[in-house]
Amino acid sequence: MKFLDIGEVAALSGTKPSALRYYEEAGLIASVSRHGLRRQFPPEVLLQLKLIAMGKSAGFTLEEIAGMFGDNGAPDLPRDILREKANQIDRQIHELTALRDTLRHVADCPAPSHMECPTFRRLVDLAGKRGGKHKSSATRK
Repeated sequence: MKFLDIGEVAALSGTKPSALRYYEEAGLIASVSRHGLRRQFPPEVLLQLKLIAMGKSAGFTLEEIAGMFGDNGAPDLPRDILREKANQIDRQIHELTALRDTLRHVADCPAPSHMECPTFRRLVDLAGKRGGKHKSSATRK
């Protein structure tokens, strides 16, 4: 089996060598040997790095991502956690879509003042009600 040195992994994955060393320290990836001072990785590390990038994009912490790899480094993806994260992203998409629509309305509203626009005032009221729902119990005291 041909191993990839840290420079090759960095070039092929677009991940900086410093991040690769950090991921190794965190237990996300593992080098198998060294060639001189350069770490050597199995080719499978490229798949692991793609999964790490996808997990980070989805909002998982590195600790959560580390838990998605088995002892041998193979993906062991918890479907229930992935489903819940997808549901959270759906909620975020809905909220961002509403925010986008509000901003477009504000930008295009023909009223002389936004405060004179009934649609704007209704949207602000709705946004205020939604914002209160997302505060944690610690901040609602």
